[in-house]
Amino acid sequence: MNRDPLVPLVASPLRHYINGGWETGATTGVSLNPSDLDDPVGEYVRADVRQTDMAIEAAHAAFREWSLGSAQRRADALDAIGSEMLARRDELGRLLAREVGKTLPDALTEATRAGQIFKLCAAEAMRAFTEPVASARAGVEIDVTREPLGVVGIIAPWSAPLAVAAAKIGAALAHGNCVVFKPAESTPACAAALASIISRAGLPAGVFNLVMGSGRQVGARIAAHPLTAAISFTGSAETGTRVLQAAVARQVRVQLEMGGKNPFVVLADADLEGAVEAALSGAYGATGQRSTAAARLIVEGAVFEPFVDALQAKLARLSIDHALKHGTDMGPVANAAQLERNLDYVRIGQQEGAQLLRGGRQLERATRGYFFEPALFIGEPEHRVAREEIFGPIAVVLRADDYDHALHLANDTAYGLCAGICTRSLNRARHFRRHVHSGLVTINLPTTAVEHHAPGGGRKASAYGATDSAFWSAVKTAYVAG
Repeated sequence: MNRDPLVPLVASPLRHYINGGWETGATTGVSLNPSDLDDPVGEYVRADVRQTDMAIEAAHAAFREWSLGSAQRRADALDAIGSEMLARRDELGRLLAREVGKTLPDALTEATRAGQIFKLCAAEAMRAFTEPVASARAGVEIDVTREPLGVVGIIAPWSAPLAVAAAKIGAALAHGNCVVFKPAESTPACAAALASIISRAGLPAGVFNLVMGSGRQVGARIAAHPLTAAISFTGSAETGTRVLQAAVARQVRVQLEMGGKNPFVVLADADLEGAVEAALSGAYGATGQRSTAAARLIVEGAVFEPFVDALQAKLARLSIDHALKHGTDMGPVANAAQLERNLDYVRIGQQEGAQLLRGGRQLERATRGYFFEPALFIGEPEHRVAREEIFGPIAVVLRADDYDHALHLANDTAYGLCAGICTRSLNRARHFRRHVHSGLVTINLPTTAVEHHAPGGGRKASAYGATDSAFWSAVKTAYVAG
């Protein structure tokens, strides 16, 4: 197995991967280490519209060979990608921790999961995509076949740059599509590392392409290009809306996975210690920078004060420091814009009358970084900190009169990605699972306790389009007379 360094040194900018070769760009940027701004991860090149078109045209040219080739070839390539990622998970995990600010254990977990996802997609490539359907007429056979779409544009977020990219790229390739991948501009090193591994998997030139750059230029061109047959996007609702408009204008397939303001309900009969642990993990794990984070903690009145006191005590013991430092519980937020957003919402919450119990300050550590003390509010449903996605370690506790009130508060949101409940009542758990308006539900688990191989579609403003295997292929129904 090739053990060359995953990413070039800073002196050699991280490059695009287009039509089987590494390309430079018109302009460059620098990927910063949010734990230590004096230790940049690397310089990278930005694509322009011309290079984006080159990548899309290369993918289009490669589509015929790849889509008509054997399933075994696709499975072998995906399995090789997964194997190298698992063999190099320590290297990938450290890179991820440096570039995003996730603690090293969290980063290693994501790197491992990304490798496993590629292996799962390898198995998916071997599944039969043709199903017989019984005909009502004698002597007629009906076959339903799923066929690849063509060029799929994949736009991935900075919050999980390996796992989300793996899920999308792996599924697209498994179904015989070709890929043009645009990562978040703040995670070019993770993207280049992934492309480096994919480049050694034996794919024909053009089947996979990496183009780095801004969403306004590269992302917009991918969405608008006439050869892009489908677009899979994960990111903010604002950007997702622009992607949707571009896709609808061309009537192409689109999949959006956007944000959430996820409720986590704690009933009076819950195991309080377990509920506090689940809330802590769901709201503040990965620095709160997950779309499934539990930003609204809805607690029944009988256990409201004990829950809040216990959660504050746990927050007080968290170590916020360099992501690679042993014993760090929470790394920095990922970038300067997110830090400023967190601080802005702390100010907004206080101005609107929400009670800041603790946290909400920028922290100084031994290294210059984007360190932020996790914040906990007591608020009301109308407060912006309880209604708008922040995407940081900021949670708001809302008091519920009873279960019915808690369910109402849980559903009182424009989003519908994830919801959780802690209760010992099987009946309440069943009722919540059926009546909460979200695509994901957790019972006595953190809202973040989800797995990438299971469907993960949201509702309302959180998602648009199919999120399962149906997205990556088109149905063709054939009627054959014997």
